[in-house]
Amino acid sequence: MTTPLSILDLAPVKSVAGLSPKEATGNTAAKAIRETIDLAVRAEAAGYHRYWLAEHHFTPGVASSSPAVLIALVAAATQRIRVGSGAVQLGHQTAIAVVEQFGTIDALHPGRIDLGLGRSGQRRAEAVKELNTAAPPKEEAFRTDNGLLIPAPFSFSKLLASPKFALYASLLQQPGAESPDFADQVDDIIALLAGTYVSADGLDAHAVPGEGADLDLWILGSSGGQSAQVAGERGLPFAANYHVAPSAVLEAVEAYRAAFKPSARLDKPHVLVSADVVVAATDSTAAELAAPYGLWVRSIRTGHGAIPFPSAVEAAAHEWTDDDRQLVADRVDTQFVGTPDRVADQLRVLRDATDADELLVTTITHDHTDRVRSFDLLAEEWVTS
Repeated sequence: MTTPLSILDLAPVKSVAGLSPKEATGNTAAKAIRETIDLAVRAEAAGYHRYWLAEHHFTPGVASSSPAVLIALVAAATQRIRVGSGAVQLGHQTAIAVVEQFGTIDALHPGRIDLGLGRSGQRRAEAVKELNTAAPPKEEAFRTDNGLLIPAPFSFSKLLASPKFALYASLLQQPGAESPDFADQVDDIIALLAGTYVSADGLDAHAVPGEGADLDLWILGSSGGQSAQVAGERGLPFAANYHVAPSAVLEAVEAYRAAFKPSARLDKPHVLVSADVVVAATDSTAAELAAPYGLWVRSIRTGHGAIPFPSAVEAAAHEWTDDDRQLVADRVDTQFVGTPDRVADQLRVLRDATDADELLVTTITHDHTDRVRSFDLLAEEWVTS
């Protein structure tokens, strides 16, 4: 049986640098959202299993700041493909708001909606604490027995603890608000969906819409920390991020499996693993399409937020320093780039190294046509291989 293959979409906004005025016209968030809907329709036709939308804020190059809204639009434009969040960041929302949003979508598209939950919005306090503790011993890159690259880890602590991220956090919450513990929020969501929510003083509450919604609940995580623990202890499926934190993917899936307890939902662990890919008819063409990726990652890692995805001209003009290359090496080196058979082979290595039940791929190219073609080529190869 072929391992299910799905898509993670960030609704990328493209740079206009180096383009003619005609080519540059309309490279906006609105165009990115229209392209997302177009890609979802094509993904369904190509046979992808799920279509997930990310949540990112204050990033000029990403238009997926409101996954629930995008999920509703994509679900309305498609017929069969599962549509969901990769992931709703619970540090920015209450449990009831999430349940009502996704319950509303499920009311019109029952049995097709995935509710993926993440805790990155709650990571800033931990990042500040990490900066004030001794740095752990430096880890080295290595390869698994079957050849999967596990790069040296990149620390997000300095980035997350920056004043700019403090500003973003303040804008995403009401003044003086504090996010509850992630595990508590997940438990509240489970209870609200099941209709079993009772407060500490014995009062019940019911979500309408939301209660009884046929949602597929997932936890996403980038390490072996709380997200993996929560997913395992509650018997929920877990999505591990090789494309965000490749150095920790083995740790994440191992921690999840170690914590797993059978539930009404699952009798054994269920793991999805993500990867960045670019596919083209030839290796050289794929490399050209992927060339701007490092510059885009650099914009994220330097704290500016994801810039509009660079054109080939813009990427070629950047003068790389050794520090630049080191900053993005783990992401660039773990991006799967090449012909369909080459990338499919790399995805199988990732699947086997992590014992993944499903795979989730994300692709960004400057031209929408190239992006669609990348997904089409991969789907054709994955089904026939």
